Amino acid sequence: MRTLNPSEKRTIRYAVIFLSICLVLLGGVKVWKFLAHQRADYLQMVAEARHLKSGAGLDASQATVVKKMMEDFQLDPATLSTNTIVADASAAIQKAAMNGGIKLGSIRESAGHSSAKEMATIEFDGSGPVAAVIALLHRLPLLGYPLLVDSMQITGDAMRPGQMKLTVTIIVLDWKKAEASHA
Repeated sequence: MRTLNPSEKRTIRYAVIFLSICLVLLGGVKVWKFLAHQRADYLQMVAEARHLKSGAGLDASQATVVKKMMEDFQLDPATLSTNTIVADASAAIQKAAMNGGIKLGSIRESAGHSSAKEMATIEFDGSGPVAAVIALLHRLPLLGYPLLVDSMQITGDAMRPGQMKLTVTIIVLDWKKAEASHA
């Protein structure tokens, strides 16, 4: 093999330097893209973590609200039994009415529509002073049972001034079915 003259050696040096610079730049671009991709993944994970943290905060605040409602309404859904809830709800309504000064008339319980998430329907008649009727209507949601006033008729009692006649239809909801449909 022949020896290279200084001009050829210089050309080869320049070519090696140029190729080295190209390889370093190409490698640098690949490393840059890799690091940018890693950074994007990291930022996405941080955003997901923040979202999960805020969701956990919402769940915690919702749990606090549910706990407060359970304490306010004296209701524990886990202890509700489908066999006795209608009887207990009816007894609680009767007790609240009598304690409020309402004289109860007829009380009718009938089976609810299972497709409508109803356990039963309770209809009752009563009469009493205006304040007692309003107090009973205010106390119904606080009895600790899943009650929904379906219809109500309030009329004045012509025989007794200051007295109201009350006819109410209350639906006892089946919370287990309602919760299952929301899940």
